[in-house]
Amino acid sequence: QVQLVESGGGLVQAGGSLRLSCATSGLTFSMNAMAWFRQAPGKEREFVACISRTGYTYYTDSVKGRFTISRDNAKNAVYLQMNSLNSEDTAIYYCSADGNLGVPISTDRNKYDYWGQGTQVTVSS
Repeated sequence: QVQLVESGGGLVQAGGSLRLSCATSGLTFSMNAMAWFRQAPGKEREFVACISRTGYTYYTDSVKGRFTISRDNAKNAVYLQMNSLNSEDTAIYYCSADGNLGVPISTDRNKYDYWGQGTQVTVSS
């Protein structure tokens, strides 16, 4: 059974930082592409960042230079370091895994098979 569990969300002031973690189980983790998505109230879930099994990363434009996705295959975990946060970053953040091994990373949420329950990030101005 595949499980993804996010942690690290919270309330932070604008300009601050948070580090999200996603602990996984039941995956051949080193072979899976991983991604972070987010969903703000009243909006659709949107792509934030992804990382391939080889460590290639890709970001949505609004977080480039501020967010960093990384993975630790020994710990079966993926992380999202978020710096210079602003109010537009307020959302529930979801960790996701692509169950198809060896495929290119994607920004399409429909390509990801497994999801965590989400962690709330609130940025106060």
